[in-house]
Amino acid sequence: MVVDPGQLRLLVLIERHGSLTAAAHALQLTPAAVTQQVVKAERDWQVPLVIRGPRGATLTAAGALLASHGRTVEEASDKAEAQLAALLGHLSLRLRIGTFQAAALHLLPPALTALRHRHPDADVSVVDVVSGRGADEISAGRLDLAIVASWGTPLAPPPHLRAHPLLMDPMVVVLPDDHPLATGQPADSELRLKQLRDESWVSILAGHAAREQFHDAAREAGFTPTVRFETESYDVVQALVGTGSAVALVSRLALTRAPGTTHRELARPRPYRQLYALTKADASLTPLADMLIDLLRDVARDITATWEAPLQEEQRSSDSPHGG
Repeated sequence: MVVDPGQLRLLVLIERHGSLTAAAHALQLTPAAVTQQVVKAERDWQVPLVIRGPRGATLTAAGALLASHGRTVEEASDKAEAQLAALLGHLSLRLRIGTFQAAALHLLPPALTALRHRHPDADVSVVDVVSGRGADEISAGRLDLAIVASWGTPLAPPPHLRAHPLLMDPMVVVLPDDHPLATGQPADSELRLKQLRDESWVSILAGHAAREQFHDAAREAGFTPTVRFETESYDVVQALVGTGSAVALVSRLALTRAPGTTHRELARPRPYRQLYALTKADASLTPLADMLIDLLRDVARDITATWEAPLQEEQRSSDSPHGG
């Protein structure tokens, strides 16, 4: 027969309290319901289990034997509950984060600092993860949150994951600082990509989403770019621009202001990448993830405001009757 843990627990309670009424109270049942359960247990086990008397109830030898196993089950259940509570407590303070370099340098540190102030006992870890691997790492249970990027199109994660928008990161033109287009008047502070149609370019490696976006933008501007250098790093891109050999499109967040370079904003509509925090759709076991996402959005708003302030100042200057 299949052992019914409920019957074993009932026998433990009868033995512990010495009556069917007290056992019924512990189970939040009526005495009649408990009596029915005893009858069923005796029928299932095919042996008398409880002796009813004027002063309560005691167990037969068979009932006492089953009750001893019931206590083992009860102890194991209590231990499992305690261990689960400890695990959930640990999980509630654990946050494993994956991110790429630009976000790790500029977006994540202020948010983590604020998180540490709120939860100094938080168990936080961070690893480098390229955007294309973030979803896989979360699905495999190796990460709780990944900061990822999508170039020009909304991120569409699988149903078991959720994408939380963080930041719109525009592409800017990085030029050698002695390039004829390296400076512009405030009223003409934004470049058009077609102005760079005859330039040599440094670009992200073919096959990357950023490279596809670059070629799409060039095609819309009416030219096919001449790519002289390829790399998977925006840092290397900017270092090569600093040699005076080429120009490049670089994410605003990834700007390093490498020696020998300057940057110009592109006229709208301009290419961009969208940054997201990626989590499981059910993140109830990692409550710190939601808190970090709120903090990341605060940092993203501050970063965006910093980017927009110079442009707004230039616009005010050009609109002034005494402006240049």
